[in-house]
Amino acid sequence: MAADDLRSLATVAAAVIACMGYARFTARRLRPGLPRLAAFLPVLAILPFLPLAFRALHPRAISGFFLAWAAEFKLLLLACGQGPLQPTLPLPTFVAIATFPVTLRDPKSSAARPGLGLAESAVMAALLAAIVSLYRYEERMNGYVLLTLYSVHVYLALELVLAAAAAASRALVGLELEPQFDRPYLSASLRDFWGRRWNLSVPALLRQCVFRPVRARLGAPAGVLAAFVVSGLMHEAMFSYITLLPPTGEAAAFFTLHGACAVAEGWWAAHERWSRPPRALATPLTLAFVGVTGFWLFFPPITRPGADKQVIAESEAMVAFLRDAAGLAVDSAWSILSSWS
Repeated sequence: MAADDLRSLATVAAAVIACMGYARFTARRLRPGLPRLAAFLPVLAILPFLPLAFRALHPRAISGFFLAWAAEFKLLLLACGQGPLQPTLPLPTFVAIATFPVTLRDPKSSAARPGLGLAESAVMAALLAAIVSLYRYEERMNGYVLLTLYSVHVYLALELVLAAAAAASRALVGLELEPQFDRPYLSASLRDFWGRRWNLSVPALLRQCVFRPVRARLGAPAGVLAAFVVSGLMHEAMFSYITLLPPTGEAAAFFTLHGACAVAEGWWAAHERWSRPPRALATPLTLAFVGVTGFWLFFPPITRPGADKQVIAESEAMVAFLRDAAGLAVDSAWSILSSWS
């Protein structure tokens, strides 16, 4: 991260703390409803602009997800007296829950899953570094092979970034947090992939903000489709943070298509006597559908303007920095051991 972005990080962090402190202060004094929502409007208006303070793509995209999506939705829920935020929380805990896409773990739940461990994180980081090293041969790669590498890159990067955010929340304020992913490569259906395995903090927010209100009025299928449509619109915003270009509509189309297919899956599953493929076949079919539609609709808004090249360049710079830092640490340790001997 460049020096300018380090200064931007300090400025954005200070602004976020101030915004969340104000939101917590007003929420303690106003009841849920229109008065609280009106009081939150300045914060809701400021947060989406903060990621634009970063020049580098990665901090701009990550902070866009944290602030313009997760934090906005959580504040809207708080305005209605719902969601994970509570005005009685200590300020550090309030800020952590508001800004990081994390889900609190129920300590009484016996089904709680362990988070991403140190060994798993190390393996994923090594795999991500290996993928980044392969990009030097991208000119000689088949286009679909390259997009497959991009898909795995996105998964590994999200796993590591969200696990790091959860670890920071745990270390700073002692929160017990749910893991963000649950082995999405084992998904046997789109509903399984998007609802129970992929980036779990997002479906948790969409379930409260979109699915339940729409289901109460129009039924569960409409609620599912509405949640996917909103997810698509938010991904359009995330892609605009990445490319700094207007939305293209392709991400919205991708998630609307998946929403319609998830509704169809639910309709089929409701007929218990109707046949369904065995898991050994359903899993590769699900992953293939996600991959093929992703190649068609998800990646083009990023690859067309060349934003993927910037992702690769920043990733290569990060891998080189970590490699040099690790080498320096090993050399220093060796020098210390040599001096003792």
